[in-house]
Amino acid sequence: MNARSALVYTALRLLAFLVPFGILMIFPIFRELYWLAAIFAALIGLSLSLLFLRRPLTEVTTELAQRRANAKATTTDEDVEDALAEGAPQASADEGPQQERTVGD
Repeated sequence: MNARSALVYTALRLLAFLVPFGILMIFPIFRELYWLAAIFAALIGLSLSLLFLRRPLTEVTTELAQRRANAKATTTDEDVEDALAEGAPQASADEGPQQERTVGD
């Protein structure tokens, strides 16, 4: 995966939160209610990222999907079955734990 596109997207998302938060903290009411400024900044940042960060998000998700597809393509069902056949025998799902029964007097 190209780490650059993921870092760019992360940095832009952080800026989309931190810039509105900094602007809101200028106002005296938000200095006292910093949690309210954080909520408003999060909503503003979410809105900005939905509007302006569509391309970086698409790049990151495309790269992740390609990486996942490559990982699935290299591991086939036959490889998994062969690995299980070579390993220790597995207990069947139908078989429960073996318990000895004792007959009381």
